[in-house]
Amino acid sequence: MSSIAIGLLALGDHKKLLEMIPDHVKKTWNEWALEGLVLISIASQIVLFLLGNLRKHNPRTRIRISLWCAYLLAYAVASGALSIITRSALDVCNTSRPISKYEKLNTNELMSFWAPFLLLHLGGPDTITAYSLEDNELWLRHLAEVGFQSGVAISILLLSWPGCSDLPLLSILVYIAGFIKCFERIRALRLANTENLRDSMLGSPDPGPNYPKFVEDYRLKKPQGFNLSVEEVPESQYPENDTYPEVRGGVISEAYALFQTFKRIFVDLILTFEDKAKSQSYFRQLKFRDAFLAIEIELGFAYDMLYTKANVVYTFVGLVVRVTSVFILLMVLVGFCFLCDADEYRVVDIAITYLLFGTAVTMEIFAVITMLRSDWTDVWLSQHKYSRSVLKLQFLKQPRKRRWCGSIAQLELLSVALEEKPARLLTIQKYLEIDKYRVKHRYKTYSQVSNSLKDLIYNQFQEFMSDGSSDPKALCSHKGSFSLRKNECDDLLWSITEVEFDQIIILWHIATTLCYYSEELDNQGDINVCREESKHISDYMLYLLVSYPVMLPIGIGMIRYRDTCAEATRYFKESSPITDKVVACKKLLEVYCPEVLPSKVKGDRSKSALFDGCRLASTLKEMGKTKDMWKVMSQVWIEILAYAATHCRGLQHEQQLRKGGEFLTHVWLLMAHLGITEQFQVSQGHARAKLVRS
Repeated sequence: MSSIAIGLLALGDHKKLLEMIPDHVKKTWNEWALEGLVLISIASQIVLFLLGNLRKHNPRTRIRISLWCAYLLAYAVASGALSIITRSALDVCNTSRPISKYEKLNTNELMSFWAPFLLLHLGGPDTITAYSLEDNELWLRHLAEVGFQSGVAISILLLSWPGCSDLPLLSILVYIAGFIKCFERIRALRLANTENLRDSMLGSPDPGPNYPKFVEDYRLKKPQGFNLSVEEVPESQYPENDTYPEVRGGVISEAYALFQTFKRIFVDLILTFEDKAKSQSYFRQLKFRDAFLAIEIELGFAYDMLYTKANVVYTFVGLVVRVTSVFILLMVLVGFCFLCDADEYRVVDIAITYLLFGTAVTMEIFAVITMLRSDWTDVWLSQHKYSRSVLKLQFLKQPRKRRWCGSIAQLELLSVALEEKPARLLTIQKYLEIDKYRVKHRYKTYSQVSNSLKDLIYNQFQEFMSDGSSDPKALCSHKGSFSLRKNECDDLLWSITEVEFDQIIILWHIATTLCYYSEELDNQGDINVCREESKHISDYMLYLLVSYPVMLPIGIGMIRYRDTCAEATRYFKESSPITDKVVACKKLLEVYCPEVLPSKVKGDRSKSALFDGCRLASTLKEMGKTKDMWKVMSQVWIEILAYAATHCRGLQHEQQLRKGGEFLTHVWLLMAHLGITEQFQVSQGHARAKLVRS
């Protein structure tokens, strides 16, 4: 059968399908389709505006799902509504008969007046330009889409011109605001593109000292009888007692200055010894609270740079354009109220028009308020002496706000193995394999990042840096062995040096869980802090291994996790039903026999690490009789956390900013500021060699 015949058959089936739809349904759709799409577009804009910044500090899945749906709907619905308006305008232009009063009440100019508002919706709110980094990479596609829809909107204006009222004239002003919005969005997407970001941070090429000229001088002086030698003059180091950065605007401006330098590590560019010296000099003066606050503010700038219109609107020109947009919309609103006769249109259409006005004006006003109270505005005001008086206004003072979620996700292997939260799944969920997705979230909990955890991490990094015998980059390669050797725990080195990184996480997670539940709570404050925070880091690292393995070094972590869970579940079911965690941990510790290693019995087919973890836990408990077991464990876990942070690419850290931010990213940026990173690859600068008479 030819393709033409197939097409005709398909067309015939389509007509039959349309004939099955009742006439009153078709009539209702024709009369109310546009109004419904416009209302959906308004609702999606409100959701984008409210949730665009909320996701910066809220990691909940329902927030992301709602935002994702609104992001997809916003542009699809606006495009569909523009196509309906175009068809309606063409129908009016092609008809030669007089237009009845009923038709005038339902179509024509008022619908055409909605077109520029839909163009505003295509521009989107300031709080979100990209749902994910992939949207920035596809900025040319967005440009083509917006360009095409802008052409459709202009054609609607031309079809409705000159019209019987002043609506087409008022539409021109709304078109201006819409074009500005679309331009801001496309420019923000382009500036946040990885390639453009990297190019903007490269700076001027550095060819270094002129080697040919130096050789020429050497060859000219050598025949004259000079005994010459080449002596290197090292570039002067950055003074240790200076502060960085030299600003007077408080922690926000200081964090912004740091961000301007260290944003290069997000796109895998290198840093110089000057950057390292300046940053270390500044962070050496800070307490852990101030250090982590500076990191939070920096990552807030990074989020705004990647996912919002910050690079475009948080400038003097952006402020002027935003105020102009508000003024234009208010002027059009006044003109519509006084120049247009509402009696000529349906009440519903008038209500929708005022709703379009109200939504647009309100969002623009709140956008201006958000701009004035943002960290970006604080930085801009602090850089201009004439604006110091403005800082005294209560309205512009920086509000106390959350810049990230402040929590870490927790996943405990023991809870999964004991099946503490059995699933109640429908058949359709199993068919779509939603059950596999939900199991990760069913056992996921959240724990606040306490000041104790920040203090432990910051102090351990500072102690490592103060040890002059250690290379700062060494911590990037240690996975816990440094702390074990320092505390003379050589019996535990096998769990670090002889296994892969994903196995390290599972082994130490099992050992931490067994030790945590199988011993009584100690009354000593410091030990309890190490105990609780070791458990938090342990559950957090397992969560990353299961949910975001791309943030960790390449390995077979998911296979090890599944095999370990399967073995633990089988054991708990075979040895009389166990539901209590304390009983389960004690039972597991009883199984391990020092004379028979688990790896010798199980072989290499199964990647389960359950009883190797029991072996590690038994050794730790024996060590606890003579040493501070939990102190050692906390130090090992911080090293594991640091290793994971430094081996996660900047792109993956960027991706997590749209999901509330990962604590791993905060640790990664803190380590970079302290000089604990492999991206400091310019160690001395130019040699500045000179000729010296010998």
